[in-house]
Amino acid sequence: MSEGPAIRITAEDLAKVTSPAGSSPGSTMTAAIPAEGKQYGNIHSQVESAAGEEEKKRNLFLESWFYLGVAGVIGAAVGWAICEPAFLDFSAAHRWGNIWMLPAIVTFMCLGFGLAESIAERSPRKAAYRTALALPLGFVMGFVFDFLANLFFSVFVNVGVSLGAHDFHNPILWVARALAWVVFGIAGGAVYGIVGMSSKKAQYGILGGMLGAGIGGLAFDPIALGLNHGGVSRGFGFMLFGFFTGCAMGIVENALKDRWIFVSSGPLAGKQFILYKPRTTVGSQQSCDVYLFKDQSILPEHAVFEARGNRIQMTARGQVFVSGQPVRSRVLQSGDTLQIGRYSFQYREKTRS
Repeated sequence: MSEGPAIRITAEDLAKVTSPAGSSPGSTMTAAIPAEGKQYGNIHSQVESAAGEEEKKRNLFLESWFYLGVAGVIGAAVGWAICEPAFLDFSAAHRWGNIWMLPAIVTFMCLGFGLAESIAERSPRKAAYRTALALPLGFVMGFVFDFLANLFFSVFVNVGVSLGAHDFHNPILWVARALAWVVFGIAGGAVYGIVGMSSKKAQYGILGGMLGAGIGGLAFDPIALGLNHGGVSRGFGFMLFGFFTGCAMGIVENALKDRWIFVSSGPLAGKQFILYKPRTTVGSQQSCDVYLFKDQSILPEHAVFEARGNRIQMTARGQVFVSGQPVRSRVLQSGDTLQIGRYSFQYREKTRS
């Protein structure tokens, strides 16, 4: 039997050949989907684009400095509006408006700080619980810290007078007020941490509150002198005081955080959750530290983050993907992308030297 002519394959023939790997979504070359799970979008593409996603997807309204600053403004405005009608300028009379003004402002600022995060997270139950806790705490701390602030203010004013300051046109007395009002920031930060059930959150809140309250106190007298109208200048000055106090609390908290998860997709996209506690719960139950709503596939307590020394151990009770892979337990690494239902998270750690 004679052989046919030899088949020759040239380099040009090879160049014309195309790979069928991407020919169809159902091709056997496609990565397998775990049998137990639903598909939650293209997880691998999210992993590839994780770098810098936190910065690109930030949401102003879910930034702690913003909503705490707004809460401080509203709280201060409510306290001032209640007491201003009964407040007397340049009077020795002990009117209730004069007595209650600063305690009322501190009370409603504390209430605002306690509520702000619950509102941002859209958790009515947390908001109700924190209102019940923040209101009495703010009321008590308002009077306690008002007494301390007045005491310090008297001392600092006497020091200012001894240095030659005879009225509030002198910046020395502006500094005296700022130093005295720092104590109001302690009240706001303490309540913020107490309702958040975290001692570290309270520490950051107190530090930020003191800084912001001092700035607000420093600005109060120049505003009063500039507007030259008792009631209006007081109202504007107190609202600015509230804004600076809340805003500084959020800025300090953000600057000092060391471990957090950032929501990159889902209804809370743009929100970060700082992992303060030894044990942080995630789920569809409103009592969870990270409350995930509008997704029936998420369990009441879907996952738990536990601090193990300098690391965070994630334990899943429902379906969780980490960097595209389904996992039940994992020590998280900075940069990991987590998928829980319709929510995507990026786990971050501050770089340690």
